[in-house]
Amino acid sequence: MAIVFFVHLHWVTTGFDMDFLDRQIKIPLSNRTIPVKYALVHTAYWVLITGFFLYEKRYLIYKAGLPYFVACVVIRVALLIGIAYLNLHYLLPRYLLTGRYLRYVSLVLLSIVGYLLIQAFYDYLIYGFIIAPTQSRNWLETLSYNFFSTLWYLGLMVPLKLSIDWYEQQRLLQKIAVEKLQAEVNFLRSQVNPHFLFNILNNLYALTLKKSDLAPDMVLKLSEMMEYMLYDSNDTRVPLEREINYLQNYIELEKLRCGDYSDIALHIQGSPNGQEIAPLLLLPLVENAFKHGIGKQAEKSWLHGTLTLKPTAVDITIENNKPTTLPKNAKGGIGLTNLRKRLELLYPGRYTLQTEDRLNTYKAALHISFAES
Repeated sequence: MAIVFFVHLHWVTTGFDMDFLDRQIKIPLSNRTIPVKYALVHTAYWVLITGFFLYEKRYLIYKAGLPYFVACVVIRVALLIGIAYLNLHYLLPRYLLTGRYLRYVSLVLLSIVGYLLIQAFYDYLIYGFIIAPTQSRNWLETLSYNFFSTLWYLGLMVPLKLSIDWYEQQRLLQKIAVEKLQAEVNFLRSQVNPHFLFNILNNLYALTLKKSDLAPDMVLKLSEMMEYMLYDSNDTRVPLEREINYLQNYIELEKLRCGDYSDIALHIQGSPNGQEIAPLLLLPLVENAFKHGIGKQAEKSWLHGTLTLKPTAVDITIENNKPTTLPKNAKGGIGLTNLRKRLELLYPGRYTLQTEDRLNTYKAALHISFAES
């Protein structure tokens, strides 16, 4: 039955407005408050218990009359509610959960004995006087029935409470995991932006030193990229078309810096098809190639890229030549490491990132599937 109520709890908490179900309500004659969903689940439980007693004691309507029938059910349910919540809110947290098992069992048995004394008195009144001519009772059998039935109903409340507590704990852990993921993504994204700006500003500085006529065009493209980076990239998903445009602007800026002596080309195949992607995922492959490949060579540098757009996936391959030997003071970038972490957070199990570091060339290939398996 506890499983039934756990399923009921899941249905309640997923089928309605969570804000309403999490709202706190005050318990009558008490300063304590409980969530609405807690009240709904427990109300459903006691409605079922009351229904069972109504069915079990229905013969009293004919033998003792409706008032005694109602009183019998009300007294039984009220007593059960009393010892159940004494157990849940006092005995369970104070003794069982603190490892004081013997004290807990003793006090539970004592509360059941109190229930039996009150119930036995009422049973004696009902069966000993009111319907005595038509009903005889074995007191040992009556006490045994009341004891084990009470223990049974009391025991049901413990797994019910533990089920609710477990579910709430899982919801809390899930919420913490989502918040942690978002915090990590935001942190990793904040690392991308300064890294990118550092490279572009260096490029612009080089053009201004040469008094190049290309500087104004570079500033315009940079302003478009800054708009994307400052506003669109704060969203969890952006149109794939915008991400591609951002990538193309970056490549055009690098072309302006490198001049005619470099062979730089990105071939795009297919259409974005209205797909969305997490922002700033395609740039690190290209940025890494310029920073550690073309940017380290004075001439005869090249970068060839292919961006393939599919209905449910995107593939990008970037290959470039690089110096045979790197300077001893060369600093490693955070780009690809950052990218791999973001992919693991945003597209777990739906991406592949492969790199080939050869003597004179470097190749990186990224596949992202938009369809969840």
